Amino acid sequence: MSPAKVPARQRLLEAADRLFYSEGVHTVGIDRVIEEAGVAKGSLFYNFSGKDDLIAAYLAGRDHRRRDRIAKFQHGLDDPVHKLLAIFEALGEAVAEPGYKGCPFANANAEARPGSVESAALRTFRDWMANAMLSLCEDAGYAHPGDVSARLCLLYDGAVAGSNLDAQPQAVGIAKELATMVLETAPRR
Repeated sequence: MSPAKVPARQRLLEAADRLFYSEGVHTVGIDRVIEEAGVAKGSLFYNFSGKDDLIAAYLAGRDHRRRDRIAKFQHGLDDPVHKLLAIFEALGEAVAEPGYKGCPFANANAEARPGSVESAALRTFRDWMANAMLSLCEDAGYAHPGDVSARLCLLYDGAVAGSNLDAQPQAVGIAKELATMVLETAPRR
């Protein structure tokens, strides 16, 4: 029995994920993705309406994987404070992976036009993260959950930037320590 052939859509997404993340969505042309995926040009247009649609699917996949990673670290935790800190633990695992190049949403958005699929994907993820942190801060009973979650988001962003731009993977650990201090000292209702 021969192994099942990987569908063209999946091969295109896998190639786009590798190339777009490592080299950039604005650097990598569609022909390069097609070649890397080993599919006919028609396969791209059968599965996606064009490069923007492929970029949107790539970023949606990255969003899904990031949310799954966070959920994995939060699994089995009941305390919302522990769930907040688990977000930083999930980030720590991500920055330790070989080939880590920072936030795929920020990277893709860096040269994008306002209103582009890249900016929409960035906004979708950032809104989800901010709302997740705010909800957990509310569940933890902080007197000013918006202030606490804003501080945590800033620490998260700093850890992403520091671990990538300055090649400092320990930035996540430092951010988690600071997040712990924020969570321990913020007044509760």
